[in-house]
This record gives sequence, C-alpha cells and structure tokens, in this order.
Amino acid sequence: PYKIGVINVDSKTIRWMRIPTDSVLQSYVPRMEWAANSNELIIQHLNRKQNESQLMLCNVQNGESKTIFSEKDSAWIDILPSWDNDYIWGGWDWLKGNQEFLWASEKDGWRHLYRISRDGKKETLVTNGNYDVMDIAAIDEKGGYVYFHASPENATQKYLYRTKLDGKGKLERVSPANQQGTHDYDVSPTARFARHDFSNYYTPYSNEMVSLPDHMPLGGDKVNEVLAKADKTKSNIVFFKVKTGEGVEMDAWRVMPDNFDSTKKYPVVFYVYTEPWGQNVKDQYGVSNNFLYQGNMAKDGYVYISIDNRGTPVPKGRAWRKSVYRKIGLVNIRDQAMAAKEILKWNYIDSSRVGVWGWSGGGSATLNLMFQYPDLYKTGVAIAAVGNQLTYDNIYQERYMGLPQENREDFVNGSPMTYAKNLKGNLLYVHGTGDDNVHFNNNDMLINELIKYGKQFQMMSYPNRSHSISEGAGTNRHLGMMYTNYLKQNCPPGARPQGQTSEPAKKSF
Repeated sequence: PYKIGVINVDSKTIRWMRIPTDSVLQSYVPRMEWAANSNELIIQHLNRKQNESQLMLCNVQNGESKTIFSEKDSAWIDILPSWDNDYIWGGWDWLKGNQEFLWASEKDGWRHLYRISRDGKKETLVTNGNYDVMDIAAIDEKGGYVYFHASPENATQKYLYRTKLDGKGKLERVSPANQQGTHDYDVSPTARFARHDFSNYYTPYSNEMVSLPDHMPLGGDKVNEVLAKADKTKSNIVFFKVKTGEGVEMDAWRVMPDNFDSTKKYPVVFYVYTEPWGQNVKDQYGVSNNFLYQGNMAKDGYVYISIDNRGTPVPKGRAWRKSVYRKIGLVNIRDQAMAAKEILKWNYIDSSRVGVWGWSGGGSATLNLMFQYPDLYKTGVAIAAVGNQLTYDNIYQERYMGLPQENREDFVNGSPMTYAKNLKGNLLYVHGTGDDNVHFNNNDMLINELIKYGKQFQMMSYPNRSHSISEGAGTNRHLGMMYTNYLKQNCPPGARPQGQTSEPAKKSF
C-alpha cells in the first residue's frame, strides 16, 4: 500500500492526498510531480494490470484529487519513460502557460501525441498517420512545433521529424535524406540547436552540432565526412526481411562468413531477445557484434542472424507490439521458429548445425526454442533466463501477461520449464547465483525439470554474480571463453561440401 503526502516544512504537518484506488491498493504511481505550481500535484495512476491509466490533479491544500484524463487498453499502457527523452530532468510537458500538456497514446493503433487541457475537457491530436512517435525530442512552443524521433518507412532506422503543435501541420523530416540509418538528437531548450549522433551498419558513430530546423552543421560537416569515407561494399552485414508460412514478415540482419562460397554449407547461429523490452535489428554501427564470442564469427565461418518478431518494441504500430499479450513464450517463439524454418531452406545453410543464444529474455527465448522446437535448434546457450514466469518480477511480467490469479495458465504455457521434457539438443545453461533480476530459483526449478526427465545438459553458475554476470576478476573472459568453446564444440564453424552432414561428438565441459 502507498500514500502520497505533502509536508509543510514550516508547520511540519502532512497533508495526505485522497486518491481513489481499489480496495487492496494494488496499483502503481509511475509518475508524480508538481503541476507547474506549488498548489497541485499531477500523478499518473495505473491499476495492477497496467491497462487502465488515470492522470490526476491533487490539491495539496485539501488533499482532493480529480481525474483529468483516463485511458484503457485491452493489453497494456506504456508509461512516460517509453516515449519522452527528457522525462527524468525535463518534467511534465506543459504548454500554453501550463493550461495544456503533451501526452502520448496508442488508442488509434499508432503511438501519437495529443494536447490535453489542464481540466481534461479538451483533447487535440497533434501527430497523425500510420507511423509511431518513437519519443519526444523537444518542444518549440514559441515556434509552434514538436520535434520527435520516428521512422515511418523503415522500422530498423530512426530519424528526427517535426510537426505543428496545433495538429494542423504536415509531417516534416528534419534529418537529411542522404543519411540513411539511425539518428539521435539532444535538442536545446529553445529547439534552435542540437547535438546530432549518427551511424548505420557500415558507418561508424559520429556526432556534430547542428542548427534547427535547417540541420546546418556547426563547426564542420562531421557526419557527412564520416559517411563519405564509409564503404558499404566492405560490410558483410545484410539487412533483409523474412516472411513465414503463416504470413508474418519480420526484419532481420545476417552476417555472412568471410570467403563465402554459395556451393557449400555453413552453420547458422541465431541471436534472440524476442520480448517487449528490446529491439535487436537496428541499422546502427556494431549491431551484429557478438560481445561474448572470443574471435570473429565471420572469419571462423558462421552465418550469424537476428530477427525481430512480433511483440518487440519496433515502430510498426500497436497491433504488432501488443500481439504477444498473454502469449509471451508462445507467439514470439513461434515467430522465431517459423522464420528459422524459412531460413533453413537456403541452400547454403547446414540444418544439422543450428545454434541459438540469448541473455535474460533472450535466454528464456533460447530455452523455449530448444524445448518447443527441438528438431530445428540443435545447440543453445541460455544466460540468466526466466525459467518460470510465475516467479519473475510482477511489474514486468503482469504488464504483458495479465494477473496469475486470473489467467495462470498463460504464465505456465509461456514458461520454458513447461517444455523442458522435450530437450534433444545441446544446452549450456548459465546463471549468476546473486542475480538481482532473474532470481536463481528460476535456475533451480528449470534444472529440476530437466533432471526429472533425464535430460543431459551443461550448467555453469557464477557465485554471487548479478544479472550482468560481470563482477569478479576474470569473469567476463571466463564466460566468453566458455560460450565460444561450447559453440565451437557443438555447432562447429566452417564450410562443408553440399551433402556432408555430421553430428558433433558430445563433450563434457
């Protein structure tokens, strides 16, 4: 239970706010601050399921509260940090002398910005169209514009746009047309200047100061200089789309082996995350780097691939992102497996050497892929994985899965341990005993299931390491070497002649 109170520092008295909530106070206040004066607070109140949001003004003199804006979603509602760059230091986005504010909603199927009056009686759509506002970059109230990141045409990229605050303007791209890739802007309070960061998959990171809205570089045209030197033909990364037999089309990248020979067969390793908290397929420099692999995967002869399935937080609309509601561990896993099934049809992919790995949510996905689709995936490395959704952080898990007391079966159906009995391939399972995010009991529960069904696997626990498994001398290198050796032993790298397949010998580790 929580209470919100305002302390009078002179009288040392507390005025408690009267906030309507459910009978057992199972709710959240993800945002609270002064409402641009010393007389009122503005708060966001979420129910426990996180699918009903209320914005409230609270009078600090008498404690009364009133709801000025409310919203419901059949899945979940994202909170302000998801779409406002400066939410920590910038505060609520007030307009018109604090009589209106800017807010985001997905109620029309896309994440768009709205102007809400302080009394909640007037609502104006600011952005409009079949695209998502990724996040707010700046508000130029004097000039009448809001600046934001978006990418209407390519969900792997990111650009700066602007439109009129009155909702009557057109969508204007501010980022230069010749700079295809990922842009980030730190815009000045006046929206006259910005620090501009840019990269794409073949162009290293560069930054410059620019004026807005003309995007003129100040102190040298640094981004274009770096872009001009970049050689796209030297990159072995390929962005592509894969469409499953079920009609789902997904963005992906692949890294091709050095000295690639299309007449031969190569092993493939999939890097997965799959959940609403992360996007893997971004057109930015270093996107395909495998930070654990000790060496060069392309040089060693691997095809390395990552795919963004439905449910990942990409700018493809509400339906895409929220299609996994109450189905994490099913829809996202099915998308990955069906995409892999299409990729395994490529004539240069060796279907006997198929690896998959991931960390945290990606570790959970790795387990589910190995267990639910054991004939597709032959080797997996799962790190810091959630084995049982019922034991994970309720704020995160319930946001995307509902409440266990209402639909417990969905949590069970999406949990790797439910399918542990199906393991056929090679599994390396890694967890820190001091994991402060995915608690170690997930490890124990999953292992007990594997033992119960007589499944052989490799296990490494790192004593008292947290979710990052980074503490302690030598930890990073040890984990990297173990990962690399296991992959090479069980999913051997390198080209093989067409028609030659061989299963690697089982090795202890």
